[in-house]
Order: sequence, then C-alpha cells, then structure tokens
Amino acid sequence: MKIFARSMAAIALAVSAISAQAGVAVIAHPAAAKNPSQAEVANIFLGKDKSLTGIDQEGWNPVKENFYTTVTSKNESQLKSYWSGLIFTGKGQPPASVAGDAAVVAKVAADPNAIGYVDSAAVTDAVKVLFTLP
Repeated sequence: MKIFARSMAAIALAVSAISAQAGVAVIAHPAAAKNPSQAEVANIFLGKDKSLTGIDQEGWNPVKENFYTTVTSKNESQLKSYWSGLIFTGKGQPPASVAGDAAVVAKVAADPNAIGYVDSAAVTDAVKVLFTLP
C-alpha cells in the first residue's frame, strides 16, 4: 500500500509540474511597426537580422530552452558554439540579456524596436504577443 501511495504522489507531482508550465510568448512593443514571423525571429536572435533588437534572458532556464530549441532549432551547447564562432571572428555579438521575464517585459515595453520572449503567464498589457510556443 505504501508503494501505491508513493507512486500516486509521484504521478500527481509530475502532472502538476507539467500543467504549471505555460507556453512561451514572443513579445514586441505595442507600437512596433514590424510583426516578424517565427523564421524572422530566429534570424533576429541569431544576429542575422538587425531590424529589431532581441532581448534575451540570462542563464539557461526552461523558457529560454523552449524558445531556442523551437524557434532556432539550437540547444544550449549549439547556441554557445554558434556565438563563440561569431564573436571570435568579429562577425557578431549575442543579444543583450536581462534577468527574468519581468525585466524582458519592461525592456520590450520601453523600446519600440525590441523583441523578447517570456513565460506566457508573465505577459502584461504593456507588450503585444506576436505568437506563442507550446
């Protein structure tokens, strides 16, 4: 009976963790003239498109992982390698990064040329959602 109870508790914990994860919202300033597609957003965050300023999140967290693996098809090590090559050759710098969802929302809300990504639960009326990732 103890094993059954522990198994049920573990399953309940896993289900609540999965359901607590919200999607990732790609956000822009409400007055932004451009509404980039997912492919264009990938190019912005990979330094290939300078039409908007990408605002990245510091560290590697679930939101950042979901964004980069879905939008750019790069995991953490691939992204580090990509930027190392560009920095070494002088061909590019990674996007500026800030600490957490609230900082990304504040930065994007303050700059009509900024674009970022946050947990969809962190979106406020100060920004517009371009698209949401699962």
